[in-house]
Amino acid sequence: MALIAPSRRIRRTPFSDGVEAAGVKGYTVYNHMLLPTVFHSVTEDYRHLKSQVQIWDVSCERQVELRGPDAARLMQILTPRDLRAMLPGQCFYVPIVDETGGMLNDPVAVKLADDRYWISIADSDLLLWVKGIANGYRLDVLIDEPDVSPLAIQGPLADELAARVFGDAIRDVKFFRYGIFSFAGRDIVIARSGYSKQGGFEIYLPDSDLGMPMWNALMEAGRDLDVRAGCPNIIERIEGGLLSYGNDMTRENTPHECGLGRFCSTETAIGCIGRDALLRVAKEGPVRQVRPLSISGDLPPCDRLWRVMAEGEKVGHVSSAAWSPDFETNVAIGMVRMTHWKPGTRLEVETPDGMRDATVEAKFWN
Repeated sequence: MALIAPSRRIRRTPFSDGVEAAGVKGYTVYNHMLLPTVFHSVTEDYRHLKSQVQIWDVSCERQVELRGPDAARLMQILTPRDLRAMLPGQCFYVPIVDETGGMLNDPVAVKLADDRYWISIADSDLLLWVKGIANGYRLDVLIDEPDVSPLAIQGPLADELAARVFGDAIRDVKFFRYGIFSFAGRDIVIARSGYSKQGGFEIYLPDSDLGMPMWNALMEAGRDLDVRAGCPNIIERIEGGLLSYGNDMTRENTPHECGLGRFCSTETAIGCIGRDALLRVAKEGPVRQVRPLSISGDLPPCDRLWRVMAEGEKVGHVSSAAWSPDFETNVAIGMVRMTHWKPGTRLEVETPDGMRDATVEAKFWN
């Protein structure tokens, strides 16, 4: 496989020195930044994530900051989720849609104050969309990308490691809530969240200069916990049904097609730019939707959409697939037509290595 050529267009992170010292073996590019993809091997990283604790450089989850009198209004324009009950200290998963109801991003919104939000984005240039909307509506709000770089602690021992560095009070932070903790004399937002099902925290590092001191402090504190550098793991992600924007969903999909209808309050999300389009979808339901699939046989890497077939007719596609050692099957995320999405339905998947038998599962594995 070709290497990623270094350049200033692909930004390093405050933790890149630590990632390299830990022996990173692969990267992808995410929001114009480096995102590690493997350290030991995908399978070994998976095993360790599910049993120990890892430190993830997820600085690529850039923040779009909204600050000013119209910040709350702009936040509601962007998402069909009703945000009126959101309080400072909370994090909300917020589908962000365009005027057709198509997904533009699936970030976590962090409410810092009534007039200040961070939108912790997936892989898309959402900053440009947000600035355009604010300008078009002539809103009194400042929009910027602050010097905030997330670092995740993920795995069953995440609470123990976090408590050693930030104090036992961090154990009391509830899921999708955050607290303010001190490190090197700086106040830092730390949320109980993350891109795995193993539990943990995301540290919103407020200053790049703190990057390696933070990395080193966590590594030293977790030495007897077998802490390792890690990264989002494709096997664990698919098992848990965690979708990847740009991979499992794009602007061509509505939140309801992505199984995110529960995060849409189209009746009450007054002002959302895609509300009218989504009202019809919410009423009639999607004609296709994300479904977990198991696939038999050996599979190549899923680096393109694989057609899902039923009696010679295309009824969907697979966007992510991997062998699961724990469940002893190929686990996959597919977008399947409603006529064929019932659990137990037998299908075929057209891979670059030939046709493979597949089954629609009742739920994701983890």
